[in-house]
Amino acid sequence: MSAPPTAPSSAHPAHPDQLPADGSVRVGIDDRFHRPAPRAAGVRRAAQIGSRALGPLIVLAVWWLAAAQSWVSPILLPAPGTVWDAAVDLVVSGKLQENLAVSLVRALTGLGIGIAVGAALALFTGLSKAGEVLIDSNVQMIRSMPILALQPLVIVWFGIGEPTKVLLVALAVTFPVYINTHAAIRAVDSRFVELATTRGLGRLALIRRVVLPGALPGFLTGLRFATSISWLVLVVAEQINATAGIGYLMTQARTVARTDVILVGLAVYALLGLVSDTLVRLIERKALSWSSTLQAR
Repeated sequence: MSAPPTAPSSAHPAHPDQLPADGSVRVGIDDRFHRPAPRAAGVRRAAQIGSRALGPLIVLAVWWLAAAQSWVSPILLPAPGTVWDAAVDLVVSGKLQENLAVSLVRALTGLGIGIAVGAALALFTGLSKAGEVLIDSNVQMIRSMPILALQPLVIVWFGIGEPTKVLLVALAVTFPVYINTHAAIRAVDSRFVELATTRGLGRLALIRRVVLPGALPGFLTGLRFATSISWLVLVVAEQINATAGIGYLMTQARTVARTDVILVGLAVYALLGLVSDTLVRLIERKALSWSSTLQAR
C-alpha cells in the first residue's frame, strides 16, 4: 500500500516554482523570530548602557552633595568641580598625556608577555600529561602567593628600573590566563576529539580545529580578568622609584597633599580598566559569533 500524500512543508517547498526569488531555502523556524530588529536592538543596548551608568551617576551626586554641605573636609575629599579643574590643568600642561603614555606602554608590555606565557603554559600542561605533572603544581603554588608580596624579591633580582614594573604586571596577568585556558582545554568534549581522530586528523590539526576553538571562551574569560588585574598591579608598581606614569603622578601629589590630583589618577585607572574590559568584550562577541550561547549574541 502506498503511503498517503503529505502536504508540502512551508520550510521545504515541494516545487521549484515555489522557491524564493533569491534561490534560498529556509529550514525550520524563521530566524526573524530569533533576531530582534536593528532599531529594537539599538534601543535595548542604549537602555543597558543607561542602566549601567545609573550607579556611577548616583555616586557622583552623593559626592557632590557631601562636598556642597561640607560633610567632608575638602582636603580629604575635594568637590567634583575641583577634581575636574585639576584634570583640565593636567591636560593643558601635558602632564597627564605624558604620564598616561608611559603607563600604557608598561601595561601593554606586561599584558602581552603575561598573555603569551600563560597561554603557552596552558597549552603545554593541557595537552601533555608530563607538562601537567611538571608545571601545573608549580604554577598553582606560585599563584597562591600575593603578587605584590613578590615585589621585594623582584626588586632584589631586577633592581628598581622598568623591568621590575613590567615583570610584576606580567606575573599578575599570567595566572588568570593560564587557569582559565587550562580549564577550558581540559573541558573540551572528548567526543569531538574521538570524532576528529576517527576522521584521520593529525595532532596539529586536532589542536588547531578542535582544541583551540573549544578553549577560546576560557581564554577570553582569562583575558578579561588579566586586563583588570594589570591596572591594579600597575598602580603599585609605578610607585617603585618611578619617574613617570600615572602612579608616579599620584605619588608626587601625595607628598604635597593634592587629593584632587590623586583622584584624577584613580579616575584615569578606572577609565582604562573600563575601556580595556569593553574592548575584550567586543573581541569576545566577534570571536564567539559561532557560539549558540547568549554570550555570543
